[in-house]
Amino acid sequence: MSTDDIPADIAALSYEDARDELTAIVAKLEGGQTSLEDSLTLWERGELLARVCQEYLAGAQARLDAIRVIPVEEIDPDADAGD
Repeated sequence: MSTDDIPADIAALSYEDARDELTAIVAKLEGGQTSLEDSLTLWERGELLARVCQEYLAGAQARLDAIRVIPVEEIDPDADAGD
């Protein structure tokens, strides 16, 4: 995952933690009870969290795409059987 412009505390989050924090930020912003300055700060953090989530999802998609490239004939269903 590219962390060039992402603060270390956000880059260190798991996908699930980043998603949960992003969801909480969205709820807080939708509540309309924050000041303009606080809303901007939350928005900026939310953008970074969304970017981290997108990078995790892109990585997962790449892994799935790589698996799909393997022809079915080459997949050995007994490879992990542990005989």
